[in-house]
Amino acid sequence: MEKEKTVLRKQIRFYGKVQAVGFRFKAQQAARKNGVTGWVQNEDDGSVTMEIQGTERQINEVVAEIDRDPYIRIERLETKWLDTNPDEKNFRMKRGF
Repeated sequence: MEKEKTVLRKQIRFYGKVQAVGFRFKAQQAARKNGVTGWVQNEDDGSVTMEIQGTERQINEVVAEIDRDPYIRIERLETKWLDTNPDEKNFRMKRGF
C-alpha cells in the first residue's frame, strides 16, 4: 500500500510516430488528468522526451493514455529514474529543438 503513494520521477524517451501527431498536447492532457508534474518536448531526432513525476501508477496511466491515441505509434521507449523535484507544481510542454 505504501509503495502506491511513493512519488517517483522518470525520464522517458519515446520513439516512433511521436511528432506532428499531437503527442505533447496528449501528454499534457493525460498528465493533468492524472495529477502528475513534469514536462515534455520534441527532440531534433524525431523522438520526444518526457520527465514525469508522480506515483508509479500515475506515470503508467499517463503513458497508457498516450499510447491509446490512434495517431501516435510508440515503437520503443528508453527510461531512466531521476531524483524527484519537490518544487515542481505542474506539467508543461517545452519547445524542444
